[in-house]
Amino acid sequence: MALEYDVVVIGGGVVGGAVARELSRFAVKAAVLEKEMDVGFGTSCRNSGVLHAGFNYAPGSLRARLDVRGNAMMDDICRDLKVKIKRIGKLTVALDKEDEATLHRLKEQGDANGVPGLELIGKDRMQQIQPGVEGSLALYSPTSSIISPYGLTIGLAENALANGVDFHLGQQVASITSLAGGGWVLGTKAGETFTAKVIINASGLFSAEICRLAGISDYVIYPCRGEYYVLDKRLDGTLKALIYPAPKKNAPGLGIHLTPTVDGNILIGPSAEYLNASEDHSCTADVMKELRREGQELLPEIRMTDYIRNFSGIRPKQTPPEVGGNKDFVIEDRKDVSGFINLLGIESPGLTCAPAIAEMVRGMVERHIPLHPDPSFNPVRPGSTFFFSELPAEERVSMIADNPNYGEIICRCEKITKQEILDAITNPLGARTLVSIKYRARASMGRCQGGFCVPRITRILRDEFGWAPEDFIKRSTASPLFAGNVRSVKGGGVR
Repeated sequence: MALEYDVVVIGGGVVGGAVARELSRFAVKAAVLEKEMDVGFGTSCRNSGVLHAGFNYAPGSLRARLDVRGNAMMDDICRDLKVKIKRIGKLTVALDKEDEATLHRLKEQGDANGVPGLELIGKDRMQQIQPGVEGSLALYSPTSSIISPYGLTIGLAENALANGVDFHLGQQVASITSLAGGGWVLGTKAGETFTAKVIINASGLFSAEICRLAGISDYVIYPCRGEYYVLDKRLDGTLKALIYPAPKKNAPGLGIHLTPTVDGNILIGPSAEYLNASEDHSCTADVMKELRREGQELLPEIRMTDYIRNFSGIRPKQTPPEVGGNKDFVIEDRKDVSGFINLLGIESPGLTCAPAIAEMVRGMVERHIPLHPDPSFNPVRPGSTFFFSELPAEERVSMIADNPNYGEIICRCEKITKQEILDAITNPLGARTLVSIKYRARASMGRCQGGFCVPRITRILRDEFGWAPEDFIKRSTASPLFAGNVRSVKGGGVR
């Protein structure tokens, strides 16, 4: 039997989550279908975690308008969802006369877009903001910020769920059929069937494929991979602001740069390489070598022992490699395919734009079905803004007295407690992968990359939740943690 909804959102990334949360403000029956076993496993959580100010985009474009609006919305959203955000500002730096001309153009463009506080500054002011930065001129944007991208994506989804939106994880859409009297039937590879009056295509890298299932052949998505290095927290505080090079014409991204994170690491990247596969998250030796070289030039204090991890994310670009550059977002309420709202090519600054995109989509949904405000909507997500280790000492002592699980450290590098692991395991969405636990509790994100905590998390899952060896997966059934002949070991973990 089909599950019936007014609105079905395809895709549980940051945009899909923002749309779901916006719809949850109203008395509407809505659902999110996500092909992965948790939200945010794609591009949404594999990026720099930067909130852009809005000066890089052409005046009048959706990217410009939605970026400025989304950036302005983020303080309230992060407060309500208990998501980390730091308004550290950004220096976009010129190294030669050509770059200086670019910065003057970006300043004019940003002013036209309504970006607040933009300044062109010289060497002395640059040194005050970021000692040691090189360059002849910089564009300073105080509203550029850093955020936890997985924190925001999960927070949006969990708040939407708490306000009545259903999330169906592990449900990859395989068919979309229009009904003669209006509406849609969606079938998934897992064999489930859903009906909807309105479909919202927020499937990122797979948005063109979803279009084709609905009979729309207008679009192609070109995957473009960006690789990163993650540096140890030893360098926390070294960067006082975001430091970007002046962008080059027709480049697929904003160039390799150093990005501090809200959790104290520094990222080097991203590179830009077009791919044939939408889910090839490999990191390559040549790119890693180049990232190390450029990172050392930008921050000479880096030691080889500071590199603790690498990862990659993939941009859903509309421009092929022979063209480069970027196209504007596609956000459309299709006139020729009634009830199909299409969000396509949402690459950077999609993270920043997400809540503004959701507002825009809500207006489109209202053309198809009435949206009456739900007086029970609660924008606030329960819980603490900070991890236990970041709380004042007296508060930690009190919490341990009330709950001894706060006194047991499971992740030594990040100082994550047993209770935080338990909270991550029992998350509202019901996600049960090691990556899901990682994104919620930061376990295995530290220097040893899980060497200390993963066996302890495994033991908790086995002893307190009754997991069998085959239940342990990294992120999907294609990545089991244990394989072959597996047996339990008395008094230990699972091997």
